[in-house]
Amino acid sequence: MGDRTELRPAPAPAGPPVPAAPSAPAPRLARERRSGSGAFPDARSRRRYWTMVAVLSVLAAGCALGLLAMDNPMPVGSRGFWLIAEMRVTSLVVMGVVAFCQAIATITFQTVTNNRIITPSIMGFESLYTLIQTTAVYVIGAAGVVAIQGTGQFLLQVVAMVGLSVLLYGWLLRGRYANIQVMLLVGIIIGGGMGAISTFMQRLLSPSEFDVLSARLFGSVTNASAEYLPYAIPMILIAGVLIWANARTLNVLAMGREVCVNLGVRHGRQTIAMLVLVSVLMAVSTALVGPMTFFGFLVATLTYQLAGTHDHRRVLPLGVLAGFVVLSGAYFVMNHVFYAQGVVSIIIELVGGTVFLVVIMRKGRL
Repeated sequence: MGDRTELRPAPAPAGPPVPAAPSAPAPRLARERRSGSGAFPDARSRRRYWTMVAVLSVLAAGCALGLLAMDNPMPVGSRGFWLIAEMRVTSLVVMGVVAFCQAIATITFQTVTNNRIITPSIMGFESLYTLIQTTAVYVIGAAGVVAIQGTGQFLLQVVAMVGLSVLLYGWLLRGRYANIQVMLLVGIIIGGGMGAISTFMQRLLSPSEFDVLSARLFGSVTNASAEYLPYAIPMILIAGVLIWANARTLNVLAMGREVCVNLGVRHGRQTIAMLVLVSVLMAVSTALVGPMTFFGFLVATLTYQLAGTHDHRRVLPLGVLAGFVVLSGAYFVMNHVFYAQGVVSIIIELVGGTVFLVVIMRKGRL
């Protein structure tokens, strides 16, 4: 047998050690890992969000203070000053309730329907409100406006609006052929039908009765009564907290039905639950102050531009702040600059409708 020669690699030539590639500092790596996840894409977006929260908070406090103190004839700090300020607090609370309802309801509705250019108003809430008000005046006369005021009538209107929406959701979002688009179309048709009936009855009213009715058909905080608030505030707080508690589920719903199914989220069940909560918010807002069709759309669009994130845990609170600033700021400017108190809702609807048209023209589709 011949000698077996073992082949061994040649030794490496001696020389200076090769320096290792520089590694990023540990804190930097941690920041880079965190930047790809969480509510914000990077630290800059996080700073921007909290800056927007701080700015809107200052603006909200300034508008509230201005509405309480401006044109108060009594000396600041006196008993008379605080008595007048307390009477104005009711209007501020109503503005807060409306901003809370419209912002959370619109953002949630747009997420569930996966469409950012529609509002919950298309489900017929405002048409039903108009029909109730018009029917009361048509049947009873001008005294009908007074007859449908009061806590009992307020709660009945809320129940009627929520009942209509729950009926639509249970009918059109359950079963094998559940379809959100069909639900929206049916809601538009029902709202249009109620609007046509209201218009027919309004044409049969006398001029004085029509004038009395028209004042109720414009959204205004003066339509609200302080006796409604002990019932309205708990309802909207429960609905709002439940929506915010399910903010992570809304993040998944925003990605579509297929993603929800793959992640184990019951898309149909969660959709109906969110829409019922949206109905409660919209019913309370409409029954409290009247129709405000484009206010929610305006606030939602502004919130998306300011938030810098799609996480609903951050978007929903910012939307409430933005809504209060828009509403209280509009009342402050119109009341104390232009002295035109009755046109605030008209201006908001005009601006909101203009923004709606701009968004549609930019997107080029519904």
